Amino acid sequence: MLAILDDTDREQELGVSHPAYKAIRKGIPMDLDLLTNIFYAMVRTGTPLLLVALGELVCEKSGVLNLGQEGMMLFGAVIGFIAAFSTGSLWLGVLLAIAAGMLLSLLFAAVALGFNANQVATGLALTIFGVGLSTFVGAAWVGKPLSGFEPIVIPLLSDIPLIGRMLFAQDVLIYLSFALFALVAWVLLKSRIGLIIQAVGENPDAASAMGLPVLRVRTLAVLFGGAMAGLAGGYLSLAYTPMWAENMTAGRGWIALALVVFASWRVLRVLLGAYLFGLASILHLVAQGIGLSIPSNLLAMLPYVATIVVLVLLSRDAIKTRLYAPVSLGQPWQPGH
Repeated sequence: MLAILDDTDREQELGVSHPAYKAIRKGIPMDLDLLTNIFYAMVRTGTPLLLVALGELVCEKSGVLNLGQEGMMLFGAVIGFIAAFSTGSLWLGVLLAIAAGMLLSLLFAAVALGFNANQVATGLALTIFGVGLSTFVGAAWVGKPLSGFEPIVIPLLSDIPLIGRMLFAQDVLIYLSFALFALVAWVLLKSRIGLIIQAVGENPDAASAMGLPVLRVRTLAVLFGGAMAGLAGGYLSLAYTPMWAENMTAGRGWIALALVVFASWRVLRVLLGAYLFGLASILHLVAQGIGLSIPSNLLAMLPYVATIVVLVLLSRDAIKTRLYAPVSLGQPWQPGH
């Protein structure tokens, strides 16, 4: 299920002619231009993780653990690509990618919240279903070329040393991810809606006694998580790598789940963690560039190893408490129980 990409695949995935990769592999010393290109690549590789992790953060803040992110991302990627390729409208592809993620998340909500099923088992089933469905739906579309979103260069700001290209020479979906991060941060930290979400996630019985619609809040949080996963998938197939390929998410849905835990369910740490994981995905190329004799495959697998460790730790209630997890995370709840 997890496909670790080789160096050539990673270069192609960036969707641009990326001098950082070629320079690193030739062993060119680290200079300002090279660091600028690495940071630029870091944001591109970290954006899908940021999008899906923000959605999962809101979902988990409400007390729902959805392990179906990988399946929702893939389904969003294939539906978005098919829509954009068939109609010539990238934005229609984005909208349908979001809708595809929400559709699968609605299925999760119906089973896990409506029928009070085990959330872990339901999420795993959703991932398997989403992976299989996306493979079936996209079988005839593999490898077809698409002209994806192009970078929008902001004059003057893009010339700022080191951070200019990273922040001000990206495609529109990356700019959208910046705005969505700000929105989620404001909602969770400053708004009444954020307080309601956290109340439902910490103590649903008390929240219900106060008149809060616990199941409705959780359902909306799950739908938001699905929308963000679908958008992340659409970003992959419409901007990051404008094409469709089976399992093109390469385990990013699982990494995003681990990222939320690494961030201790704090939104700013999710942002930083997403870009750090993005940097980790090109770490083996950086290591080659500065002359470290570490096997590249070993460095490439580090994000996935970290993900496995975190998911194992997440299964232990005592560790979840120490990491400031929502008290009711993953626990089924029904009115009157």
